[in-house]
Amino acid sequence: MTLRGGSRGRPAALLALAVLAAGCSSDGGDGGDGDGERRESPSAAPAPPRESAGAGENASPAPARGEVEVLGTVAEGLDSPWGVVRLPDGDLLVGSRDSGRIDLVDAESGEVTEAGEVPGVSTGRGEGGLLGLALDPDFDTSGRLFAYYTAESDNRISTFRYDGSAPAGERLAADGDLVTDIPRGEVIHHGGQLAFGPDGMLYASTGDTGDGELAQDPESSAGKVLRIDPATGGPPADNPDPGSLVYSLGHRNVQGLAWDGAGRLWAAEFGDDAWDELNRIEPGGNYGWPEHEGRGGADAGFIDPVEQWPPADASPSDLAYSQGSLWLAALRGERLWRVPLDGSEPVAEPQDFLTGEYGRLRALLPGEDGELLLVTNETDGRGTPEEGDDRILRLRVR
Repeated sequence: MTLRGGSRGRPAALLALAVLAAGCSSDGGDGGDGDGERRESPSAAPAPPRESAGAGENASPAPARGEVEVLGTVAEGLDSPWGVVRLPDGDLLVGSRDSGRIDLVDAESGEVTEAGEVPGVSTGRGEGGLLGLALDPDFDTSGRLFAYYTAESDNRISTFRYDGSAPAGERLAADGDLVTDIPRGEVIHHGGQLAFGPDGMLYASTGDTGDGELAQDPESSAGKVLRIDPATGGPPADNPDPGSLVYSLGHRNVQGLAWDGAGRLWAAEFGDDAWDELNRIEPGGNYGWPEHEGRGGADAGFIDPVEQWPPADASPSDLAYSQGSLWLAALRGERLWRVPLDGSEPVAEPQDFLTGEYGRLRALLPGEDGELLLVTNETDGRGTPEEGDDRILRLRVR
């Protein structure tokens, strides 16, 4: 794999230095919450103390202190990247939120070529556009790629057939809509993440569209985590409500989904003006929005976040699990957060890395042996692009 370029505003010679953990850094944000809506500094009371972690289910808890090493740049010059998936041969597909184009990134050379375009993407919709991508677990057989995007009347999930032998720009063929009529915000809170779980089901995060009451409405698919049968687009029989796609509710705008080593689902969520959240998702769970934000809602029947951050330090765009820890990419916070786990609980306070080095951070993709791909997000209209933005970085995390 070709390694190119240096970190944002720093000499390339420093690129491969390990970045050791420090405490919470000062605000490196852009004055907005990273998902498009401006927010003031948090006015809520300090976070209540977290309960100590139990023994957990992992045989060995993650070490309390970790490190991140930037190995190099995989690709650069990407336009408003959002969703990213890895093909079986190691190459990457990266979606452009603003253009609806999907690019192929050669894993060896870093060359970027157009794979195809998702038709019907409604651009210029604030945070809407071409959002999450997910590859069928049976991709070698099916060739199916799933895409979440904003159309003229709704957000929807559609499928495409990918043919790597076709000419550049002609490798995607529309295969039909899987889920339609997901409420669409005019500007903010589209959600948009897609991920396959270890159960083979497709999970999708949806935003509240700016209308928080929809998040508490079990009849609406807004402000939810959805669990979908990828063969039919309908609800699996073992969903909390067998007649509904809703898996959890009370979310403002989840954009990160990941499973830990024991198969537990976690979600990273944009808060409002007080707390961004890391939540452990339970089937049928209610996470409180808009009735409650951050910890302290358990007495009202809501599930408290496992971790929380002031929006200036986070605005978490994506989530990944690697080396016994959860890793959150932050937009406004312009940093990578590590939450080391002991079973289902953090074993230590979160640590931040790369603060301000690469600007806004959008997507994460775990690999083998502690490698993690990190996609920057300076070209979506809210950042300050520098030469080479946006880029995909290759990290080693511990």
